[in-house]
Amino acid sequence: MDPVAALEIGTSKTVAMVGEMREDGTVMITGVGEQPSSGVRKGEIIDLENASVCAKSALEEAEETSNVSLGQVFVAVSGGHIRGLVNRGAVPVRDTDAQVSEEDVDEVMEVARAVSLAADREIIHTICRHFCIDDQERVIKPEGMVGARLSVDMLVLHGVRGLLRNTVRVVEQIPMEVQDVAFSGLCSALSVLTAEQKTSGVVVIDLGGGTTDYMAYAGGVVACGGALGVGGDHVTNDIAIAFSIPMTRAEKLKKDIGSATIPAVIDPPRISLPAEVGFPGRTINLRSMHTVINARMEEIFSTIKKRLDDDNVLPLVGAGIVLTGGGAHMIGATDLAETVFGVPCFVGAPRGVTGIAVATDGPQYAACCGLVHYGFRVQDSPSSGRGSLLGAFMKTLLGR
Repeated sequence: MDPVAALEIGTSKTVAMVGEMREDGTVMITGVGEQPSSGVRKGEIIDLENASVCAKSALEEAEETSNVSLGQVFVAVSGGHIRGLVNRGAVPVRDTDAQVSEEDVDEVMEVARAVSLAADREIIHTICRHFCIDDQERVIKPEGMVGARLSVDMLVLHGVRGLLRNTVRVVEQIPMEVQDVAFSGLCSALSVLTAEQKTSGVVVIDLGGGTTDYMAYAGGVVACGGALGVGGDHVTNDIAIAFSIPMTRAEKLKKDIGSATIPAVIDPPRISLPAEVGFPGRTINLRSMHTVINARMEEIFSTIKKRLDDDNVLPLVGAGIVLTGGGAHMIGATDLAETVFGVPCFVGAPRGVTGIAVATDGPQYAACCGLVHYGFRVQDSPSSGRGSLLGAFMKTLLGR
């Protein structure tokens, strides 16, 4: 297979990766480029030119380290506008012997994809959950089985067309061709989860700078997914406002000593900050700072929990919660998640990749590593937009 280039334009950083498929099925990351993001807020493009400059720099860095020339790239998309809904399609079985055929399967999936959305929204993925034959639920492979009526439950991930198109335009400005786009939350799940976790039921929560993505699995199939327009930058902003300090200093405090939980004993209880231009020196009460962080992180987790409850997914989560993204590094993040969701929580790292160490061992690179995996699955299955577990490509969005 040809090398795959992946690009994640995040709120805090823009990451590009180049991967090559090895004979044993693992992916070797041969190139990585990373730049601080500019022109992005809450996962959405607000300055096309600046975002394009960052993306171009990251891709050029990945090209240089991988020693390949890139002309095409897969792009991750995120943002609070991305939502998921489950749509059921049903058709009568055509065969006179009531045996389900491949044509029946294709037809029912097309019916399930024909979901009615607002005029400004675009489908990102259609992901088959499971089939039903008459009253028999959760059929995995219906071909050859006997019944009068075939149904399928389809998870449809969709977003605002203009916002998705702006992300594509960033790459076109470089200029470079976008091969396909994929939801960041799905990419993180592809990167860190095992088949056993998906069967037992698991939720991946990717804690990014401006967004928080999530994907839930139950019984080996995708149950629900979506994104919030809230992330680590909001925690930083809360600290800056609460203690009247610059954002850069608030970010450093959050990363160095911030905690998502409020420790019973905090030693030392306070920390002194020296004066800097425009800001006087001050003393920060660490219990107060942890309380500020805890409030925002609990809000993020509680919002996702409500969505999982609304979809009746949480009781099916036997393998717990897996945190990815830069926010997974925060002290106490897993403890708070266990308290909110009532199930075990772990930090996830990319699986099935080798090569450059920075791309293989950190939860903050899960989405981009997963996007490389996604790219190889697309290359391996040209028809995967028609009924695969990865879902449909955005052909209309990309003008293909």
